[in-house]
Amino acid sequence: MKHGAGRDRGNLSVLIAVFSILLFIVFMYNEDIKSIAEFPFTWPNRAQEIENPVQETPIYNGDDRSSSPLLVDAETEMVTEKAETLSKDEDEVELPSEECDLFTGEWVFDNSTHPLYKEEECEFLTEQVTCLRNGRKDSQFQNWKWQPRDCSLPKFKGRLLLEKLRGKRLMFVGDSLNRNQWESMVCLVQSVVPRGRKSLTKSGSLNIFSIQDYNATVEFYWAPFLVESNSDDPRMHSILNRIIMPESISKHAVNWKDVDYLVFNTYIWWMNTFTMKVLRGSFDEGSTEYDEVERPVAYGRVLSTWSKWVDENIDPNRTMVFFSSMSPVHIKSLDWNNPNGIKCALETAPVRNMTTPLDVGTDWRLFRLAVNVTESMKVPVFFVNITALSEYRKDAHTSVYTIRQGKLLTPEQKSDPENFSDCIHWCLPESRITSRIPYMAEYFCHQETEIKDRTPTTSL
Repeated sequence: MKHGAGRDRGNLSVLIAVFSILLFIVFMYNEDIKSIAEFPFTWPNRAQEIENPVQETPIYNGDDRSSSPLLVDAETEMVTEKAETLSKDEDEVELPSEECDLFTGEWVFDNSTHPLYKEEECEFLTEQVTCLRNGRKDSQFQNWKWQPRDCSLPKFKGRLLLEKLRGKRLMFVGDSLNRNQWESMVCLVQSVVPRGRKSLTKSGSLNIFSIQDYNATVEFYWAPFLVESNSDDPRMHSILNRIIMPESISKHAVNWKDVDYLVFNTYIWWMNTFTMKVLRGSFDEGSTEYDEVERPVAYGRVLSTWSKWVDENIDPNRTMVFFSSMSPVHIKSLDWNNPNGIKCALETAPVRNMTTPLDVGTDWRLFRLAVNVTESMKVPVFFVNITALSEYRKDAHTSVYTIRQGKLLTPEQKSDPENFSDCIHWCLPESRITSRIPYMAEYFCHQETEIKDRTPTTSL
């Protein structure tokens, strides 16, 4: 990784960390497939706004055997066996050199080390993303990993991550992109935690996975726009007209204080209309009138509010802040030169020609706003540019192997991928997320400089 003057080994670890957590963010949970899938994701003439019904899928309690159909009788023995086979050099990690460009490389097939966990081994995966259990026959989408051209990425070591999280809080904040990041992180760490020593609790917008022996938590906070909106109820947010208060963040942000690692995102909930509705007044006062504002203008106002809060409330000596870029959708098979395709359905491999950038309708205006805001902040915020790389993973979507309105698709619906394919959310486990999360662990394990000496690294 090439650095400017004054950047040290600690910053390389940061790059690995951020790149890993958020690379190829997966959509799931509570976001309507049909409304976004039918949205053009380009800039034609103004289209009709589309309703977005959403539903919540259950999260199982890791200590309640009866609550999870994924648990097996031998789970305790499996965890014990994994613990006994941990290598003696668990605390040793070889990081890439500072000269390595982590973002120049290719997707390679690796069925020896990937996936990092199996679907049936994690009772915390929701039915929306368990594609194999839902009928998907091919599983190779789990075996692709990102390989930088001039170096290799470190190996994940669960116990080492837990040790570095001892006494700390890691929180993902945002929409279902980050909820999926949280879910997969939970699946990675829970595999080395014995039954009875882990628990999952839900209270309003906050989900907390606790690891008792380490006094550590991995948390998710639902705030799809970061600021106040009429979509903030984690269970009841099937809102036709999404309305935001772009200058109001305190109700959410009070929950983000005293967290050691904060990972923010907001994107997909902006993409079903060309404009955003901005409330005149406040929800508490019963206001109902709003102004329609162009999407980038409203997005910029929200990021301005968020960045001001971070600068005024985050102590960089304690807390690291990350902001992830946009994750794409794969709605039109012509985008990757497959005229015979039906959206993302039946795709079984990534786009292999990486010499030509794809255009799948990502709103790069929002991307540039996020880059500019994070670069201008006083508190170091590490911006992760995962967008271009994720555009090549057309194969890992849930497609027809998922749920709609809380129910698995019927055989009739599965036979109609044109109308029922979900090309927004992603199957778990799969390498876009699980092979990237571990390198955040490597950062935790190799903090070679004090947090107060860090310089933010943006536009990765």
